[in-house]
Amino acid sequence: MARALGLALEVPEAAGQVFNVGSGQAHTIRAIAGRVARVLGKEHIEPEITGQYRAGDIRHCFADISRARAVLGYQPAWGLEKGLADLAEWLEGQVACDRIVEARNELAARGLMV
Repeated sequence: MARALGLALEVPEAAGQVFNVGSGQAHTIRAIAGRVARVLGKEHIEPEITGQYRAGDIRHCFADISRARAVLGYQPAWGLEKGLADLAEWLEGQVACDRIVEARNELAARGLMV
C-alpha cells in the first residue's frame, strides 16, 4: 500500500482521483480463514461461518485496482501468501483475547445483526 501511496503522490494524472489498492482478486472468508490457519500451523481449527452479518455490511466486494494500474502503473508487490506469512510472523509476539461473544451480544443489542 505504501508504494501505491507514493505513486499517487508522484504521478501528476493521479491528482483528484480515488484509487482502490489491493490484490485485485476476490477471496472468500472461508478461503482466507483456511490460509491463515495454515500459515499459523492451526489447520485443525475450522472457521465458524454463521451466516449472520451486520446491518449495512457489503457482503461481496473486492478491490477493483484497474484504475490504479492504468493511471499509476500500480501492481501488487506480493501475493496473499506473502502477506499472510508476514502477518503470522507479527502475530507470534501478540497476545490474543477472544471477545467474540461480547461483540456478538453488543451488535445484537444494538439491532445491528441480520
